Amino acid sequence: MLRRFRLEEPRSVPEVSELLGRYGDSAKIYAGGTELLLAMKEGLVRYERLINVKGVPGLDGVRVEDGTLCVGSLCTHRRLERDPLVCERLPALAELEHNVANVRVREAGTIGGNLCFAEPHADPGTLLVALGASMRAERAGSKREIAAESFFVDAYETGLEPDEVLTEIRIPLPQPPSGIAYLKFGYLERPSVGVAVVVRSGASRAIEDIRVAVGCAGPAPRRAPEAEEILKGKTFDEAAPLLEQAGAAAARTARAISDLHGSQEYKEHIVGVLLKRAFQKAASQC
Repeated sequence: MLRRFRLEEPRSVPEVSELLGRYGDSAKIYAGGTELLLAMKEGLVRYERLINVKGVPGLDGVRVEDGTLCVGSLCTHRRLERDPLVCERLPALAELEHNVANVRVREAGTIGGNLCFAEPHADPGTLLVALGASMRAERAGSKREIAAESFFVDAYETGLEPDEVLTEIRIPLPQPPSGIAYLKFGYLERPSVGVAVVVRSGASRAIEDIRVAVGCAGPAPRRAPEAEEILKGKTFDEAAPLLEQAGAAAARTARAISDLHGSQEYKEHIVGVLLKRAFQKAASQC
């Protein structure tokens, strides 16, 4: 049962920040509400105030600026799934969003809400870590950018300060020839494991740069630098027999835990399988 709460209706980011600072842990930002309200109904969390940010203008846009895809935090999953600019410039993100939960959730849920809730089995964070995205956090009189790798601190915990507001996700667009893949696997509605690979090839089909991220297996999405080092500098043919070794390295980085989505050993095995398939899919785009 949903307990009574007061709904605040700010009209600017500084107003939101001021309310967060004034009410502290008794208040929470409310956008799509697809995860927050469910948690409140279940009695898992309780807030005296919800700060509705849906009336704050300027937080729902999508644009490209100096080679960076800038996504407003209030963009819904459905918007990102179908936005022409996203589909053209970063189809991997549109594809990921197309497979988030169900249409009802995608229509109401926002990318900012998903990231700030930091549910361990959410999809977008893993791809954003692999892409080297950053999160723009604002408060009254200041703004800063937080690398996606640092944004996800732990399960349900982000790098945002208590009075900061996530306003924009900034995603550098990979330079061609590059390939991007995000694959996930699970038998429940939320994935047990997600793996993202972003690879760019150079001369002689050598891997000039590669970023690997693993999510859903542990408390938060993590980059896998050890796996990247195994593959970086190799040609795609040379990398093929090293994928099992890279998958094992990525599994260690994932800090997988046993939960209702699978045992630690099961998840580590799936990380290896998905890394191989994601690498092959990304490499085929180069």
